[in-house]
Amino acid sequence: MEIMNDEFYMSLALDMAERAQGQTRINPVVGCVVVKDGVLAGLGTHLELGTPHAEVHALNMAGEKALGSTVYVTLEPCSHYGATPPCSERLIRDGVRRVVVATQDPNAQVAGKGIAMLREQGIEVEVGLLQDRALKLNEKFIKYITTRIPFVTLKTASTLDGRIASKTGDSKWISNEASREQVHTLRHRHQGIMVGVETVIMDNPHLTTRLATGGLNPIRIIVDSQLRTPLESNIVNDGLAQSIILTTEQMDVVKAERLKQAGVIVLVCGEGPRVDLSIAMAELGAMQIASILLEGGGTLNGAMLEAKLVDRIILYLAPKIVGGLNSPSSFSFEGSESMKDAVRLESMEVEQLGDNLCISGIPVWS
Repeated sequence: MEIMNDEFYMSLALDMAERAQGQTRINPVVGCVVVKDGVLAGLGTHLELGTPHAEVHALNMAGEKALGSTVYVTLEPCSHYGATPPCSERLIRDGVRRVVVATQDPNAQVAGKGIAMLREQGIEVEVGLLQDRALKLNEKFIKYITTRIPFVTLKTASTLDGRIASKTGDSKWISNEASREQVHTLRHRHQGIMVGVETVIMDNPHLTTRLATGGLNPIRIIVDSQLRTPLESNIVNDGLAQSIILTTEQMDVVKAERLKQAGVIVLVCGEGPRVDLSIAMAELGAMQIASILLEGGGTLNGAMLEAKLVDRIILYLAPKIVGGLNSPSSFSFEGSESMKDAVRLESMEVEQLGDNLCISGIPVWS
């Protein structure tokens, strides 16, 4: 039986925050627990951009029990007026005795100010409990709020010999059903999904979230230097989510106008002949797209790696060997001259999903 202590209650707050991933868009996911005399008094989670924060929901539930309570919150309470009033002021007004914070908010508008405000009013504040878990939970938010560049998760599925399709181009299915379902959860938890135009031409995908319980559809982002996206493709016509095409000044101007008339956003990212991916990420960040799931082929994956624009790699590995001298691979780029210059991953995690392995890590950039 787990002992009900500070770590127990903070873990509960983190569990609640984790369930809301994908719903808060450019905002962080946050959980909050109010405890009075060793008894749960209030629970809250930030559910949607522009709506009350986790602390408000938890304090509303606690009511009069908030007076003299201990509050556990996964991210530093805000101290500024935005779409909602400052949570630090609410904690002070409700008379809480102690606040336990998992991690400080990296947002320059907060960044310690909320903690300082509470301490100035005599509230005991402790910071850093389960901090590593809290930081990982909001890795997308932290990257975006500090750089205004989207957090990019590169997801790929391959055979044991690193192939993403057979020599004929057949790729259905490399991974098993459990892996594919997890990928749809990833889609729900990212604001955008990015593929190359070849994927659109060959597969005509919808690039939507298909979970048994529903889920949010990401914004479809297509890298298409020459505007070869077919006007009859699903991402142009299905109306299931916004579509953005990243292109260059070498685009077909007439085609661009027709795509715009169909509701597609066309973003020019460089002179060409290829899309300047660094410009593209800055443009998407300016559109408040804070996270992107990259489901590209080997060429786009390789280009994003070369540009050092990938923040996490998730590889689904199936127990198959397909061979083929020209079979496409997960990563196609010029590559390193020596092993010491290879892209290395840290903070590795391995999960077994039936007969598949899911390997996740963070690329280390020199």
